[in-house]
Amino acid sequence: MAAVETDRDAPSALCSEFLNFSAKDTAAKWLQVSNLPKEVYQHLACYVPKIYCLGPNLNPQNEDLLAPLLLQSPLEWYLCGEEPSVGLAKLEQNNQPSQLCGHVFKVGEPTYSCRECAADPTCVLCMQCFLGSVHKEHRYRMTTSGGGGFCDCGDTEAWKKGPYCQKHEPNISDSSQKDPLANLSDEMIARTYNVFSIILKYAVDMLTWEKEDELPEGLEPPARGDTYYCMLFNDEVHTYEQVIYTLQKAVNCTQKEAVSFATTVDRDGRKSVRFGDFQFCEQAKSVIVRNTSRQTKPLRVQVMHSSVVAHQCFALKALTWLGQIIRYSDALRRILCQVGLQRGPEGENSSLVDTLMLCDSKMWKGARNVYHQLFMSSLLMDTKYKKLFYRQSHTPLLSLLLLSPLLCLLHHCLQNYERLQSDYVKDDHDREFSVTDLSVQMFTVPSLARMLITEENLMTTIIRTFMDHLRHRDLHGHFQFERYTAQQAFKFRRVQSLIGDLKYVLISRPTEWTDQLREKYLEGFSAFLELLKCMQGMDPVVRQVGQHIEMEPEWEAAFTLQMKLTHIISMMQEWCSSDERVLIEAYKKCLSALTHCHSGFTDGEQPITLSMCGHSVDTIRYCVSQEKVSIHLPLSRLLAGLHALLSKTEVAYRFPELLPLSELSPPMLIEHPLRCLVLCAQVHAGMWRRNGFSLVNQIYYYHNVKCRVEMFDKDLSMLQAGASMMDPNHFLMIMLSRFELYHIFSSADCRKRYNRENANKDVVQQNNTLIEEMLHLVIMIVGERYTAGVGQVECFDEIRREIVHQLCIRPMAHSELVKALPENENKETGMERVIDSVALFKKPGVTGKGLYKLRPESAKMFNLYFHHYSRADQSKAEEAQRKIKRQNGEDSVLPPPVLPRFCPLFASLVNILQCDVLLGILGAVLQWAMEPSGGHWSESMLQRVLHLIGMGLVEEQQHLLSSAEDNDTNFNFTLKISRPGEAPANTPSILALLETLQNAPHLEVHKDMIRWILKVKLIQISLQMALLSDWMYVYVQTVRDKDKAERKRKAEMARLRREKIMAQMSEMQRHFINENKELFQQSLEELDPSTSSTLEHSPSSCDSTLFCVGPRRWRAGGSDRRQVVTCILCQEEQEIRIDGKAMVLAAFVQRSTVMSKNRKRPPHNPDKYDPLFMHPDLSFGTHTGSCGHIMHSHCWQRYFEAVQAKEQRRQQRLRVHTSYDVENGEFLCPLCECLSNTVIPLLSEQPDLSQWLNITSLQMKALNPYSSTIKEMLTTFGTATYKVGLKVHPNEQDPRVPIMCWGSCAYTIQSIERLLVDEEKPLFGSLPCRQDDCLSSLTRFGSACWTVSSHATVQNHFIRLLAALVPDPRVENTPCILDIDMFHLLVSLVLSHPAVFSLDSSGLSADTAQLYFLHLVTVAHIVQILLSSVPEEVQMEQESGGAEREEEEKVCMFYNTLRTFLGELGLREVDSGWHLWCCVKAGILPYLRAAALFFHYLNGAPAPPELHTLGVGEWEALCGYLCLPSNLLQLFYNNRELMEPVLHGFPRESNHLIELPGDYSALINQASSFTCPKSGGDKSRAPTLCLVCGAMLCSQSYCCQSELEGVDVGACTAHTFACGAGVGIFLRVRESQVLFLAGKTKGCFYAPPYLDDYGETDQGLRRGNPLHLCQERYRKIQKLWRQHSITEEIGHAQEANQTLVGIDWQHL
Repeated sequence: MAAVETDRDAPSALCSEFLNFSAKDTAAKWLQVSNLPKEVYQHLACYVPKIYCLGPNLNPQNEDLLAPLLLQSPLEWYLCGEEPSVGLAKLEQNNQPSQLCGHVFKVGEPTYSCRECAADPTCVLCMQCFLGSVHKEHRYRMTTSGGGGFCDCGDTEAWKKGPYCQKHEPNISDSSQKDPLANLSDEMIARTYNVFSIILKYAVDMLTWEKEDELPEGLEPPARGDTYYCMLFNDEVHTYEQVIYTLQKAVNCTQKEAVSFATTVDRDGRKSVRFGDFQFCEQAKSVIVRNTSRQTKPLRVQVMHSSVVAHQCFALKALTWLGQIIRYSDALRRILCQVGLQRGPEGENSSLVDTLMLCDSKMWKGARNVYHQLFMSSLLMDTKYKKLFYRQSHTPLLSLLLLSPLLCLLHHCLQNYERLQSDYVKDDHDREFSVTDLSVQMFTVPSLARMLITEENLMTTIIRTFMDHLRHRDLHGHFQFERYTAQQAFKFRRVQSLIGDLKYVLISRPTEWTDQLREKYLEGFSAFLELLKCMQGMDPVVRQVGQHIEMEPEWEAAFTLQMKLTHIISMMQEWCSSDERVLIEAYKKCLSALTHCHSGFTDGEQPITLSMCGHSVDTIRYCVSQEKVSIHLPLSRLLAGLHALLSKTEVAYRFPELLPLSELSPPMLIEHPLRCLVLCAQVHAGMWRRNGFSLVNQIYYYHNVKCRVEMFDKDLSMLQAGASMMDPNHFLMIMLSRFELYHIFSSADCRKRYNRENANKDVVQQNNTLIEEMLHLVIMIVGERYTAGVGQVECFDEIRREIVHQLCIRPMAHSELVKALPENENKETGMERVIDSVALFKKPGVTGKGLYKLRPESAKMFNLYFHHYSRADQSKAEEAQRKIKRQNGEDSVLPPPVLPRFCPLFASLVNILQCDVLLGILGAVLQWAMEPSGGHWSESMLQRVLHLIGMGLVEEQQHLLSSAEDNDTNFNFTLKISRPGEAPANTPSILALLETLQNAPHLEVHKDMIRWILKVKLIQISLQMALLSDWMYVYVQTVRDKDKAERKRKAEMARLRREKIMAQMSEMQRHFINENKELFQQSLEELDPSTSSTLEHSPSSCDSTLFCVGPRRWRAGGSDRRQVVTCILCQEEQEIRIDGKAMVLAAFVQRSTVMSKNRKRPPHNPDKYDPLFMHPDLSFGTHTGSCGHIMHSHCWQRYFEAVQAKEQRRQQRLRVHTSYDVENGEFLCPLCECLSNTVIPLLSEQPDLSQWLNITSLQMKALNPYSSTIKEMLTTFGTATYKVGLKVHPNEQDPRVPIMCWGSCAYTIQSIERLLVDEEKPLFGSLPCRQDDCLSSLTRFGSACWTVSSHATVQNHFIRLLAALVPDPRVENTPCILDIDMFHLLVSLVLSHPAVFSLDSSGLSADTAQLYFLHLVTVAHIVQILLSSVPEEVQMEQESGGAEREEEEKVCMFYNTLRTFLGELGLREVDSGWHLWCCVKAGILPYLRAAALFFHYLNGAPAPPELHTLGVGEWEALCGYLCLPSNLLQLFYNNRELMEPVLHGFPRESNHLIELPGDYSALINQASSFTCPKSGGDKSRAPTLCLVCGAMLCSQSYCCQSELEGVDVGACTAHTFACGAGVGIFLRVRESQVLFLAGKTKGCFYAPPYLDDYGETDQGLRRGNPLHLCQERYRKIQKLWRQHSITEEIGHAQEANQTLVGIDWQHL
């Protein structure tokens, strides 16, 4: 950005003026003047431009110092009349603290809502209040705040119980009725009033000021320069990228500066992008406008004079200052409210608050935020007046307005409601930055909501405002969303917020109704009916015939509206149900509105008469498949809801004279809902395929859980209501007619498989599906009684039944059940109240979720034709239930369940089951089923018919059992199904048909059900007979007992059959083993080590102890040498020989900090770094891992070349990432797809040097016994380790290659040793074979890698390594003994020694050398431990035996020797040998364990049995195995003269991931107070916690991007390179999600270790259940980290889910 030369000396010239300034004198002067506003304005005019906006970059430090001193301090002096700190402290002392908490939430802060006690979900507590409240023991919801709202602690209307936390509990003795202003003197009140009115007016004027080049009167600066700002404003239209690109062009800045500008604009709402004279800024403005006006409206840019910007900056500060001042005293808050709400000279809408609200959409984001916060802390913190109003609800509104600032604010809001909402709809900022967002703070207070309905007619205002914005209507006055432009769609999204306001108003039902409330509510209800009228019949569809629809019609807007209104419609019904008079009036209004909509009912629809089974009915001719039909019928559905409420509240029976029930026309009521259900049936039957996906989607949502409560369910209710008032025969005939099936069932010969041979096959298929759907609808109309008002049930019976039917499909997690159940307006499903009565909870393991499983006794409620099942659900449930029955040895029949009774208003519905038309339909289908289908009837059709017959029988049984009390029943189903048809047809009865069918071979599937029906019918007949006698009960019991005995007999037979089969199988098995004895013997021997050929070197048979190092070390017999492996690519077997073909293991080398004890160490310069000595803090290491799969080296080379070639081709075709980076040498193992980046050559066990080294001929060829392919692979792996470990380009010749290989070997062994300790596993025998193979190959590779390096180089390394222990005058810069990791030193010495040994002619064996290296390094390590790790505190000594006494004495002597050597620097004196010895043992154990592993793999010596188990003998076994004395001090004392010159903490604890809090909300709280380190205290949008070191980072934002190796990366990626050598594990706190990163291009998300009480994670924190740390899952993540498996995990995740590959991980 072009910086303009500014007069930077000016401030220093002003310094003297600032220093001489006295706030006290200025305030004293103000007390004397007559025109205070003018005087204060002059002061501001003089000083504000001198402090703010002096150059291109704002200087916040300067401003924060000077503004309080020069501008705020005089105001505070004037206000208090004394030293402000004293005066304000007095105010605070006299203040009565509010019982309202009022804490305003920051973005991302945790909020808590009690599911049991909150009046509605918007009532929330802050963390402090929640922890001190009763609600933490209840069921609560935890969410993160979007910023803005405040804590409702102390508001008695917000909580059903427990409104106060411990801190805000009211004091009983508190005389809280006292007016807070009484504490202030009159002068103080006057002064406060003056200051507040001047400053608030100044702030409002400046923030709403629209002129760019001049200031309000009285603020003109004394000297005016030509300095301007080019100010860029935020909008929600342009993207970050567009703004960045435009700025780079317009103001000629770097990308980094442009990113910074864009970030600030997005955060604060505006930012100056250029500073200079007018011309200079104007030029930038024109470029920005020109560049952004092509696609959309241009970015808003203004060129503003610097003095205007300066005053606007101070105006924001002034509002913040007012917010701080009023915290000192409630009295000051009252005065500020009065000032803000006082009418201005212009009259209506002229107060300062009005001005701010009406100019809201013109302000920038930062300004809006500041004044919204002030509103909250002043006007909205007004509880006392709410309560006062509640007590005096008869007080006229105007007198109240004089009292309460809050009510006054509401009055202002509602007068301007339409204008504010219109401004918001046009505004391009999100709702959270709009003043309309404050509606949630006001409308959710029940007393206020009622008052606003009665006094301000709020409901009607909101609904009419909403209707005004949706002006697109069709000819019939319905909403029309067709072909919305983007602008209209945007507006429609905005308008939906009005529905939110209506929801807030209705969210709590009134408990007491006044006449005025009834009147205004019904007025609002009428307005709502007008809205529904516009929706009734909108978006109609007509079936496409012949040609597919060309353009999919718009359907989403209508459904969005329906979803938004679903809860409103439900709440309207709840309000109606709470008052009888309101319910009656609402019912009448709704009915007349529906009649009005249907007034064109018979237009063009000619009347016809239908006759069937001796009944006839008049209706109209209408075909769903030919005419218009709409899925949107909210009026009919609202009436259905109200009709059920008439029954539920018993109004229908108590006041029948007040209801228009006699005027109802049932055919009219059922017409449209029936059409809608027929439409669904026809879509299922495939008749509407040509209408495209829009219709399929509409049908899907119609049944979906989000909409069904006010759509499908209510249509069913309306059919039930209509059918209950009609003759069932008439109802069914109309239904057949609408389903277009009337012609099939009404023909005289319908029972003869109606002649469809010549019919079109598609038509036959369609008709079959329609018959199925029609029968299903009959089942639902008669069987769905679980709606309160339709059946005699409570609301929780309905939920219980829903849950039972979901769990009949399969066991489900809590979250799946919640998704399957409809939520009410409070986001509650009511599930928790009933779930335990029908299901059992099974906790999850380390993976998976907790599951609810159905209790067996609840399965009897199962209904195969449950109305909310989709077809897929139904078949899954049927299969699952039949399977369970078979497992329990029961009949697999699924009979209809026993249903609750209908309410009296719906009681006549059961007659549908026994009416002639239905019996005719059932008989016809059964008659068709006599012959095999041939496609003319379907299995599903028959199944539904049998279910209906079963329903009739069960219903009759219920009637018979209850008729004992009712003494009469008119339901005689058995009689009806036993009656044959009348002459002349003489059709057989249904029962006769069933008896024939039960033996039909083609109906095997249905036999169970038919038998069940016939059995129940027998019981039924006997019941009827027994009703007259006392035998009834006994008979039923005997039938049941017989049934039970039969079942028992069957189960017993099945058991015997199973046992017989098992016996036969085991006999066959035995026979087979006897025949193949030798084979089995062999395989057993191979499996059992105790009998196998390992005897010769098994530990037990050996006389001597096992040694893995030294001249006496264990050696393998000749026969054991052979090792044969198979290549996974060519399947060829190959023996491993040093002169044969090379075999390799796929391996992955990575830099690691898993064992680091110092994450602060800066990364070294790769070109100059010398890695010969590893520091004991292990700050960086190189780890090698392998999946253990073996290939020929040439097979692998071919495979890798193919991968490379494929990658090049792929990159030319499509530029997408893969989960591996071929350019970096990465590939996936061909067998297991494990990420790899090199291969380790497999070498046979090291041959003794003596075998191939002829001492007389020291030719160099003898030093290289390896074949060329093996040498090539040695080089390959060595170079790969060097490249990855040092982050450099590959270079085979670099002298550091062997060092990096030795280091990787040592580091990998150390990390595996730690892993075994942490998992409490023994040192040997517990490693998986992939790690075992990897360590074995790595160690042997290490001992051979010197052969492919320059021998002189390796010899030089050896000399330097040894000099660290045995001083050598020729070697310079030897590190201090405390700066060397001894295990790395041991490994490097042992592995580099062969290069020196080849020059040796002394005849000393290499084994002896290894042993002496071990001795030397071990002593050095003891010195390290004694120098650095002797403990401070002395614990109690323990009694020790004789052997230990000697050790203690030796260690004391040794320690004292060290003390004398160190002289002045001196070690502390320690008397206790026991403590020293314990310290040495503990410190050296990890080193000894690692050394044992190393020599085991290097020399192939088997480990003693003591090291295969965890136990006490580990120390002695280790020392013995390593050929060391168990008193290690002897190493020193046996060679004292030699060792003394050597003398010139431990143990290292394993690293853990950081400790996480048990409760997740503690983390959210920590993250909410975290601010972005680069954005000047701004909240971070995606705070992310590093689980390795505990750093909190600002992820996924432009502000914290940094450059890494020439690429811009996000904070997390940059941190991984500093903390984890490129691998990172993070917890994204707001998303509750673990993030794994590796390098710059790889990453994946992983399940977090936090679970709710139902054993589920909540990624994205959507459900809000409290989350607690699951230690097992956290340990699993920690294990992945310690095993260096993070990169592998990412690779597998990316292979499994290709979408992960496309994410730009480096930006996180």
